[in-house]
Amino acid sequence: MHRRTDGPYPLDDTDKLEEASLAKFEAYLAKHPNNSNCTLENAARRYEWSDLSEGQRKEYIAAVLCLQKKPPISPRDKYPGALNRFDDFVATHESMAPELHSTPHLFTAHRLYIWAYEKALRDECGYTGYQPYWNWARYAADPINSPLFNGNDSSMGGNGLPSEYPGIPSMSFKPPYDMIPSAGGGGCVTEGPFKDMVVSLGPFGKIVNDLPPNPRADNFGSNPRCLRRDVNKYSAAVTFDNYTYSLITENNNIEDFQANMLGNASRNDWGVHMGGHYTIGGDPGGDFYSSPGDPVFYFHHGMIDRIWWIWKMQDPENRMNVLSGNPSKGDTVDLKWTAPKSKTWDMMNPIGGNNGDFCYIYV
Repeated sequence: MHRRTDGPYPLDDTDKLEEASLAKFEAYLAKHPNNSNCTLENAARRYEWSDLSEGQRKEYIAAVLCLQKKPPISPRDKYPGALNRFDDFVATHESMAPELHSTPHLFTAHRLYIWAYEKALRDECGYTGYQPYWNWARYAADPINSPLFNGNDSSMGGNGLPSEYPGIPSMSFKPPYDMIPSAGGGGCVTEGPFKDMVVSLGPFGKIVNDLPPNPRADNFGSNPRCLRRDVNKYSAAVTFDNYTYSLITENNNIEDFQANMLGNASRNDWGVHMGGHYTIGGDPGGDFYSSPGDPVFYFHHGMIDRIWWIWKMQDPENRMNVLSGNPSKGDTVDLKWTAPKSKTWDMMNPIGGNNGDFCYIYV
């Protein structure tokens, strides 16, 4: 029922915790059947990038490149900088960042967002797999040389060229620093499948030097430039498995789990969410609003969705239907052109959630 392909990385403690928790989740599903035909047995499998074959990775890359050639559907008068279907998703995140990151919507809205992106890859570009995720811990010691960032034709592209910039302001980097130091990149990506990618929307924040300002005051104009990255070992240092495992096992309520996932400035704790984002860094990956403009964004938030699911499975009766902020029962998430309006409380379970649209697990 739950099998991982033979990959180059051994299971870490979080992987093992997921495996050990499935029986509890299966018992929960048996006790609380949904109205869809989705089961653990027929659910789609979202794999870690390194557990995919080289051919499967290349198929995924081809679908992303395809999406970047499709015409956009977002309103042209409001988002003229969205040059293609891939950019439609960037425009959604930029224009709806407060809702996507609000306390009751953070997990559910991003779950819907990733599902819609996966659906576009499959329905519009013929992709036969599902959205991969990025197990940060596998590559934390040396992210630049990982299967995700090594720059070969089955990676998601390489690091950026050397660029002088002061680093990224951090809410919680340990004294005496107040910046995530540069790891030596920050310039244009020149290796791998996305070396010719055009970034258009934004920037909303100048994470690296020499970024041209957007021609529109709202930053939604067309501002063509290269994809830039600083694949950052200093950020990756807070994404080793002990951080993820402790986040899941040491936070017994959703408020603490969410807060510590995001980071706690008073404790000089970055949180794995910040660590993963700034392992990508650069432009647009290091920009809070524009970060989905780097295709690796969806891997990172896939991992966030995965650890939320593993956290739920530790005590499904008490965790499956809880959200920080406890929104009203009629609360919804509306991603406009990206996905139909969805009921927030109906997106809690990947098995049959969102009126049966969700049917996946992570393996």
